[in-house]
Parts: sequence; structure tokens; C-alpha cells
Amino acid sequence: MGDGERDVRRRGGLLDVGDGNCIFWEAAGCPGGRTVLIVHGGPGGGRSRNAPKAFDHNVFQVVSFDQRGCGDSLPSAADPATDMSVNTTEHLLADMEKLRQHLGVQRWLLYGGSWACTLMLAYAQRYPDRVAGIIAVGVTLTRADDIDWLYHGLRRLLPEQWERFRAAVPEHLRDGNLVEGYRQLMEHPDVDVRLPAARAWCRWEDAAIAHEVRGNPGQYSAKPDAAKLAFVRICTHYFANHGWLDDGQLLREADRLAGIPGLLIHGRLDLSAPLLSAWELARAWPDAELTVIDDSGHTGSPAMAAAVRQAISRFTDGDLAPG
Repeated sequence: MGDGERDVRRRGGLLDVGDGNCIFWEAAGCPGGRTVLIVHGGPGGGRSRNAPKAFDHNVFQVVSFDQRGCGDSLPSAADPATDMSVNTTEHLLADMEKLRQHLGVQRWLLYGGSWACTLMLAYAQRYPDRVAGIIAVGVTLTRADDIDWLYHGLRRLLPEQWERFRAAVPEHLRDGNLVEGYRQLMEHPDVDVRLPAARAWCRWEDAAIAHEVRGNPGQYSAKPDAAKLAFVRICTHYFANHGWLDDGQLLREADRLAGIPGLLIHGRLDLSAPLLSAWELARAWPDAELTVIDDSGHTGSPAMAAAVRQAISRFTDGDLAPG
């Protein structure tokens, strides 16, 4: 392969991770190059088709995967028979490590946004020697307050939309934990119960981002019904259980990230995940740098896209690239 010629050979498939689950993964770029693992959000959002394009395939082997139950991983959480007891944060961390071993990667750069930030931080705290760096966009820590804000507190800004969100659960659940109410609906065997609940959940998620300055209405509702069912079942399963993390765990254990460079990029106008989490993480993690994008919310902006490109360039051939 000549100088400057891009190796875009794609490879991938299903990796058996146990418990009757197989995760779908794919890789592109330079097989012998540095490796970046792209972690998707949600939880249950499925891998991004665009994120791998941000990396130089002459430099990086770019790996992405679908977390348990979503995307092309099997079985799908859209199937009510799928066992969700073997779909937890602990399982996802183990899956990431099995994928690393399967690919023969010693250390990799982690990249992702939103829920991916929670998962990347938990992985790096568990396996710090396996992480070369982290680029986290739209930092989310999945604390009880974070979940409560998104599904209850945000009603202060979007009261009409929130009332519709609340009205979609049975009346006896409307004054309690709405996430748990939706979780119960998503475990119902009848698709005529689950699908309306999934659509209502997605409408609320859309409302939270559509009212940002550069929001993208319909991002969640545009998903095919099967993807909605999987996404919302996984979301409610994780958030009703606070991501199986002790509250504040990721901040308390930030010292485990010592020596791992982290670039945090967050929109000041983020309604879904307010800036406080990113700010607190930057204070707790000495090797992290926080860039705040004044015109951006959770869905990004041209200025945020430029900041992401700059962060990637620092790991590609800048001050954070290997010597």
C-alpha cells in the first residue's frame, strides 16, 4: 500500500460474549495502527455510522460495536423474550474487554458521547492500563440527579411536553418514578402496550433536544419501531437501576484515571445533560481538559464539531499522540 493510500477494508461480525448474547462489531482503517473504540450512547442507541469517518483511517484502526440488545447485536431487546437480567453495565464492561482481547489490541483510545461517557469512564476505571485516552462529548455520569433531571426536572422548561410524557403511563404510576413506570410498560408481553410507550418516550427525548438552539426534532421518533422498542426497553432498564453504579461512583473513583488524558467537550446549552457533570468531572480528574461550547446543546453545533476535530487531531499527530 503506497504512502497516503487509505486502507478502508472493513471487517467485523458477531462476537459471542456469553449469556446467550452476541455483540456485533466492525472495524475499518489500518489494522496495524493505533486503535480507537467508538462507544455509542443511549443506552441502546446503537453504533453510529458517521462517527468512524472523523478518524484518519491511515493512522487508526477504528472499531465500533453495538451494545447488548441493540443494533445488530443478538438477541434484540425488542423481543420480549430477551433476558434483560444479563444486560447490565457490568456485562457491557466485560463485553468491551472481550472485544479488545478478540482484536488483540493492547491499549485503545475511547471516543463517545452522552451515555457512552458513563460507560467509557467505568471501563477506564476498571481497566486503566488498557486506555490510551478518552474523548468524551456531552458528558453524562448517570447519577440519580442526572436521571431525575431528564425525566422529571426538565418539566420546568417543557411542561406541556412533559405532561404528555407523564400521561402515557398508567394513572397509578403518574405521581411516582416515571422511568420505573415506563420500564414496567416495556416489559409487557403485548407489543400493543410496549410500542405506544416506546413512542411516547421517544417523543419526550425528542422534545428535550428539539428545543436546543440547534436541536434536531425527530431524532428518536424517526427510528424504526423495532429499534424504538429495543432502545426504550434498554434505556428504562438501565435508568431504573441507575446504571448499576453507586451514586457518584464515577467522580469518587476519578483518581483511577490518573495518567489517562481526557478531553471533555460539552455544550453550555445542553438541556439533557447540564454542564455541571462535565465541570465536576474535570475538577476530579487531573488529566482532563474541559472545553465548553457556548452555542451548543446536547446535539452539537459547528463549533462543537470543530472542537471534536481538534480533540481527535491532538491524539492523531498532536501533543497527545504517542511519541
